[in-house]
Amino acid sequence: MHKNVLVCVTQQKTCERLIEHGAELSREEGSSLYVIHVVNENDKLLYNLSDGDALEYLFEITKEIGANLVVKRSKDVVKAIVDFAVENDITHIVLGSSKTQDTANSFAMKLKKKLPDRIFIL
Repeated sequence: MHKNVLVCVTQQKTCERLIEHGAELSREEGSSLYVIHVVNENDKLLYNLSDGDALEYLFEITKEIGANLVVKRSKDVVKAIVDFAVENDITHIVLGSSKTQDTANSFAMKLKKKLPDRIFIL
């Protein structure tokens, strides 16, 4: 079974391990790997120079492994990711761990509710 893997990242450089995990999942022939970073529309895309460096870093990593990097702006980050997952027939979603991972209101739980038939890797 081919996989369409989506790795959700922030601008933190620690995202490299998430991207590498996504690359492992998508190694099978016919699989696709997408890396998405959604910026809240109310936030500035580049707060300072280090944000530009972080995006450049993401671009370099994704290019090296042949992933598609997607950067979007949205008022609703969860909806933007859900829409992208549906449009691109995403089968697996890789997320970083969050301090509020177990609460019903966490980012991961919101995504899981809207995409119940996807496999989540936290």
